[in-house]
Amino acid sequence: MCVILGCREEETEMGRQQAAGSCPYCGGKVHAVDVSSRWRCCFLPICFRFKRKYFCTLCSRRLVLYDA
Repeated sequence: MCVILGCREEETEMGRQQAAGSCPYCGGKVHAVDVSSRWRCCFLPICFRFKRKYFCTLCSRRLVLYDA
């Protein structure tokens, strides 16, 4: 008997706005993207949360903020 669990993450973009600052790699503008992610396992929702991701508009890199 073989059991396969179909766990996956679905992400949908909620909004996009220009963020302050510039890209440290190329100097381009930075956009803040609000994303809602939903984890599902066998069509049952497990987790639902909102995230904010930062991307450069010129080099398309994902930028990560570190707290100091």
